[in-house]
Amino acid sequence: MSQPFTLDAVRADIAAELFLDPAELDPAADLFAAGLDSVRVLSLVERWRAAGREIGFVDLLDEPTATAWWRLLNTRES
Repeated sequence: MSQPFTLDAVRADIAAELFLDPAELDPAADLFAAGLDSVRVLSLVERWRAAGREIGFVDLLDEPTATAWWRLLNTRES
């Protein structure tokens, strides 16, 4: 069983893709409006799959916020 993801860890992963400090990333902000693009999302998907989560690109489109992705990641263990 994989370890739960923390919101801080998910924010840090996303912030790294946006070249931001995690503290600069509002967990409720629309990540696409903040500059995240499909290539960076795919990079996050691969990182999170490698950490044991069954997650896909389409799974992340419905609610593109760090908080929503954190909740989703913690329900998608492989």
